[in-house]
Amino acid sequence: MNRPLIIMTVWIGISCGGEPIGAPVQLTVPRGASVQEVVDTLVARGVVERAPLFRAFVRLQRADRTIKAGIYQFRKGEGWSGIVDALSRGRVVTVPMTVPEGWTLALMVPRIAGVTGLSENTVRLSLLADSLAERWQVPGPGLEGYLFPDTYRFTPGTSLTVVLRTMTDRYRSFWNPERRQSLEEIGISEREAVTLASIVQAEARHWDEMPTIAAVYLNRVRRRYPLQADPTVLYALGGPRERLLFAAIDSVADHPYNTYTQPGIPPGPIGSPGDAALQAVLNPREVDYLYFVARPDGSHVFTRTLAEHNRAKALARLAWDSVRAGAP
Repeated sequence: MNRPLIIMTVWIGISCGGEPIGAPVQLTVPRGASVQEVVDTLVARGVVERAPLFRAFVRLQRADRTIKAGIYQFRKGEGWSGIVDALSRGRVVTVPMTVPEGWTLALMVPRIAGVTGLSENTVRLSLLADSLAERWQVPGPGLEGYLFPDTYRFTPGTSLTVVLRTMTDRYRSFWNPERRQSLEEIGISEREAVTLASIVQAEARHWDEMPTIAAVYLNRVRRRYPLQADPTVLYALGGPRERLLFAAIDSVADHPYNTYTQPGIPPGPIGSPGDAALQAVLNPREVDYLYFVARPDGSHVFTRTLAEHNRAKALARLAWDSVRAGAP
């Protein structure tokens, strides 16, 4: 009998109450919070007024049992319907986390720490745990290379488990049946494909060259030539350098990622390759090149014989010297 009156009263409260929409306010709804607790928080933060009317409105909307936990952002004076809809649908605040192609775990640590709220050291130690590859069903030997590069959206304070699950799920979604068939046709394993793709990703500055770079490395693998991939040595050395000298290569001669001294494909990826690099390995260009050398503009000269390669290197060195001489 009183229901129409209540509805009318609440409608009047919605239509007439509150200040003009103002500054954004962020608040947290804990798991298991009651309607009273949520309303009290909204009132205390100045998002809504007239607590009894708003509480009645929530119940009339049958949202009192569907409020989701999380971090929300509202504006002071915002319409009640929008607030209740957000709370019942769980439209929580999310922040973007972008991982560029080729990034290593070390580079990802600060961004993952920012999303999870954990310290960088805690994240770093967690990412290096040997058991994670098996837990997240990736080829290993660790997680390096398998946290797929993309832009993700997470709620602040998302658990590390959820972050890793999301990123490894994105990685596994790449491997459809057709791509696994390509692995069999090429004759390499998933781990080897991702490892080669991570090297291609590190070498390429022009994405249209990726299939050719991939072809060079696959040709060298088939002929049992050492890969002699500079990015793998830099990975062994712990990071980039302006120039990679023979002394530096020799200093990590026994390192399993030194592809000048160690045969075959390294034990695992040196970073997280993107779609283009993975596709390049699965669909390499049909060429018989065995060598390439970088030009100052980031492109490469591809050659078939060592003699051709040495000539290309000499010309490239002149070009690089000219660039360095003209540098401010």
